[in-house]
Amino acid sequence: MPNIQVGVVLAGCGVFDGSEIREAVLTLLALDQAGAQPRCFAPDMPQAHVVNHLAGAPAAGESRNVLVESARIARGDIQPLSKARGADLDAIILPGGFGAAKNLCNFAFKGPDCTVQPDLARLLTEMHDAQKPIGLMCIAPVIGAKLFKAAVTIGNDPATASAIRAMGATHVEKTVTEIQIDATHRLVTTPAYMYNARLGDIATGIAALVQAVLQLARH
Repeated sequence: MPNIQVGVVLAGCGVFDGSEIREAVLTLLALDQAGAQPRCFAPDMPQAHVVNHLAGAPAAGESRNVLVESARIARGDIQPLSKARGADLDAIILPGGFGAAKNLCNFAFKGPDCTVQPDLARLLTEMHDAQKPIGLMCIAPVIGAKLFKAAVTIGNDPATASAIRAMGATHVEKTVTEIQIDATHRLVTTPAYMYNARLGDIATGIAALVQAVLQLARH
């Protein structure tokens, strides 16, 4: 669908404290291959913390900005999330990574009692109220569970599935290459790196999510 505008909300740069880079790039690739126009956004705020990805541990004393770090993935073509408006977009997709659960919401720290970053909550509510499709992958479906009590998938992780149910939402088990579509909420989810899976299988699931989101955007 030419010229369809799809917001892609990033949460930093790196699986442990920001967006999962492979998921983000695969999302942008699938959108480009489908002829859609991605528009990247990220909140202009400090990260919850910085993780040394080589050591796999928090980097004491370091601070990074979510928007600045996300610009690495977007090659600088990115805007503050505060400027995003549902009226300007046809659909929206959130890649995963721990940043989705640390910066876009605080699920990583508060579980079912989490809150969603205010600009993101506003934007997703605008999209939802306008019946525009939302795509969420990896851990990001917990945001759809929190805001809309939707039926989502994060794969088959028992603890996260239990937390989703505690938020009043429904968890549907899916494999890494599958998607879950909640037609009522026009919300599409896929597990992605919630599984320790091959990159090719991650790509299959993300491509299916993108196609489903674009299909919903056409109707």
